[in-house]
Amino acid sequence: MLIIGSHVSYKKNNQLLGSLEEALKYGANTFMFYTGAPQNTIRYAIDSTLTNEAIKKMNEEGIKLENIIVHAPYIINLANDAPSKYDFSIRFLKEEIKRCEEIGIKYIVLHPGSHVGLGIENGIKNIINALNIVLESSKNVTILLETMAGKGSEIGSNFAEIKEIIDGIKNKELIGVCLDTCHLNDSGYDISKFDGVLEEFDKIIGLSYVKCVHVNDSKNVLGSRKDRHENIGYGTIGFDNLLHVLYHEKLDNIPKILETPYIDDKAPYKEEIEMIRNKKFNPNLK
Repeated sequence: MLIIGSHVSYKKNNQLLGSLEEALKYGANTFMFYTGAPQNTIRYAIDSTLTNEAIKKMNEEGIKLENIIVHAPYIINLANDAPSKYDFSIRFLKEEIKRCEEIGIKYIVLHPGSHVGLGIENGIKNIINALNIVLESSKNVTILLETMAGKGSEIGSNFAEIKEIIDGIKNKELIGVCLDTCHLNDSGYDISKFDGVLEEFDKIIGLSYVKCVHVNDSKNVLGSRKDRHENIGYGTIGFDNLLHVLYHEKLDNIPKILETPYIDDKAPYKEEIEMIRNKKFNPNLK
């Protein structure tokens, strides 16, 4: 069964229940959310009553809590070891993991970080050190390192860098990977040859580490290192190539999450999910 959904909102007044209801409107059977705004530290207490209502409704709808994804805030950068920033990133990621545990979320996606001039190797060492500190206090939440586009000083735009981070993690049961199709394209991995991309990933890292896939088209040409998402089928990757990713037998039972741009200030996810389920491109979406 295809596990397909999108990024949805998470608001103070309805929390997980509101996120679920939004996902259901899109015809989704999974979803991803931030537990608060990704650009700041404002967080509200988790309401267990709303969480329990959401889980009850998920069970009724046949949606598994283990397939729901949280995304860590953008302001976390584990590659930069400037004391105040580094300590903040570690502390804030720990707090996000505690919030995931309180809700019952299994996976949190994390951008590995940007070395901001420190150099890739120093950045990777900082990430490894920070993740080992963070994971000491994690009970059962797995951090998924997202493959990045390579914009600026981003770390994680190639499989070798992701592998180096994973190799340095003490508790490997709590580390995984989130593949992002736009980021893969922009970093130089050809999605039109996705079988080969997966073979390379399996050889370097191992497919067992893949726990989530962000499915996005790209506004950019292969290897542009820009990271600009496009709606499904409207970018340089193309509908058929993305469909191959979505239904790839080696990625069965892994949540696929759309993070595509809004169209006329409206979420396109209902229409995109319909396209994906029908396996037919809709040329009138935009």
